[in-house]
Amino acid sequence: MHVTAGLRAALPSLRRPAELAALRAAFSAGADRFGFRLVHFSIQTNHLHLLVEAADSRALARGMKGLLVRVARALNRLWRRRGAVFADRYHAHVLRTPREVRHTLVYVLQNARKHGASYAGADPCSSGVWFDGWTSAARTTPARPPVGQAPVVAARTWLLRVGWTRHGRIGLGGRPR
Repeated sequence: MHVTAGLRAALPSLRRPAELAALRAAFSAGADRFGFRLVHFSIQTNHLHLLVEAADSRALARGMKGLLVRVARALNRLWRRRGAVFADRYHAHVLRTPREVRHTLVYVLQNARKHGASYAGADPCSSGVWFDGWTSAARTTPARPPVGQAPVVAARTWLLRVGWTRHGRIGLGGRPR
């Protein structure tokens, strides 16, 4: 599933180093719980894009609640504030075909380019440095993953593990639609 979660208005950007560290720690702690798995992410200034696997709707609800509570607590601690962090409930879209999964991988991993960000290699505010589906020419370009536990887990479903590769690996220069 492709899940999006937006922040409330007037909160600081999520694409700053301290926020990125807090989010990665929260993602690591909540990446594989209750039949829910966080496989990829992209952090934008005011919203998150997540690619997740869930055993069923209950696992999705429990996993997302746990993950977003961890994120909200980490950000509130960092920002020295209290209260709601997310504007409303997350939005989830079920991915059904290999082509749809590939398009969504490009959309999530390269989403910062859609919003005007410029960077060499994989977006440092995404799980791109842990992604092994870049084209062979691009595989050496992304920065090495940060030290510590990865904030994502390996995909288990056929669609997200290998099915999408039927439509080709992803180049670092790809732009989402």
